[in-house]
Amino acid sequence: MKSDYIFTSESVTEGHPDKLCDTISDAIVDSFLQKDPMAKVIAECGVSTSIVFIAARFASISSIDFSSLARKVITQAGYNQSSFNGNTCSIITSIKELPFDEKQRFDERKMTDEEIEYVPAKNQVTVFGYACKQTPAFMPLPIWLAHKLSRRLASVRFQKKLPYLAPDGKTQVAVEYKNRKPYRIQSITVLASQEEQNYPSINKLRDDIMDEIVKPIFIDESIKPDDKTLIFINPEGAFLIGGPSVHSGLTGRKNAIDTYGEYSRHSGSALSGKDPMRIDRTGAYAARYAAKNIVSSGLAEECEVQLSYSIGQSRPVSIQVESFGTGKINDEELSKLLERNIDFRPVGILKNFNLRYQPSLLKGGFYRKLAVYGHVGRMDIGLPWELTDKATDLLA
Repeated sequence: MKSDYIFTSESVTEGHPDKLCDTISDAIVDSFLQKDPMAKVIAECGVSTSIVFIAARFASISSIDFSSLARKVITQAGYNQSSFNGNTCSIITSIKELPFDEKQRFDERKMTDEEIEYVPAKNQVTVFGYACKQTPAFMPLPIWLAHKLSRRLASVRFQKKLPYLAPDGKTQVAVEYKNRKPYRIQSITVLASQEEQNYPSINKLRDDIMDEIVKPIFIDESIKPDDKTLIFINPEGAFLIGGPSVHSGLTGRKNAIDTYGEYSRHSGSALSGKDPMRIDRTGAYAARYAAKNIVSSGLAEECEVQLSYSIGQSRPVSIQVESFGTGKINDEELSKLLERNIDFRPVGILKNFNLRYQPSLLKGGFYRKLAVYGHVGRMDIGLPWELTDKATDLLA
């Protein structure tokens, strides 16, 4: 295992085509669950020049207007240009209503432990959760900083501090590590799309991005850019408009951005566009919860949790912990601690995190807020899997 290295992670804004698709898919999930918490829904989206394609399967006592919801999301992201516009783009849907199964309409809040045991996973998947002490959010520093840059880029646009900015944007941060700890910022890249070809000049854009976006996000950071840090702002010049008119998008294509920026492993399954009975989504949240509680308890400085599920089994067939040599006890004992103290069963996760009722509790929806800037490590939303309430139990 290397101790000295450079690691890079990227983030994108809500105007990036892939994230536009994730947001539409999760807005569909939110909309169903707000009306019917027991709804089953899978929604996927694709976008390209002037076209949006939505494929969805659902079983619910309610129904939604898929096209109107998609147009609302696109407009809120800022796409009102002639090249791609939420009001005028073509929307094609492939919708299938699944057979209604009353047995699947259970209220986990009223279920006994024995009843929870009898509801198995409906999918087979291996998911990962990770936590470390590199940042206040227990996230790796590269993805933490990349998300901060992207959020600031979007915020400056929404606040019209830089009125020429268009919705699409990308950021990237490379961090130099020594002894597996962040040492310095090696490079920063910001790619900001703009509304007009010649406004502003590329030099003004670079100065504006530096002053309004790059410098502010490092004010509260302990590691800041130094005189050797490489900073690239629109290195190829003007990036006009961006978005679906320039490059296509697809739900679930940014798994690394959704999780740990490739610093830790992640499942190949998309997180967005699935109701919370899908263990390939909620299992990833439970794994993050487990890893974060181990690190928060002081049992390890760094931790990756692996959960493997098989169809027809309610409990993971495998729970593995990797503490990268930082554990106070061995990894096998850490795995046993998790198995004894955290409920990894599908319905157990639903119940403990209140996942089917979250969209009704949070204004503006719940899952669509996860579609951009990460499903984990968020400090702007009270996510139940970001709590560290099991740390004392693990120590005991």
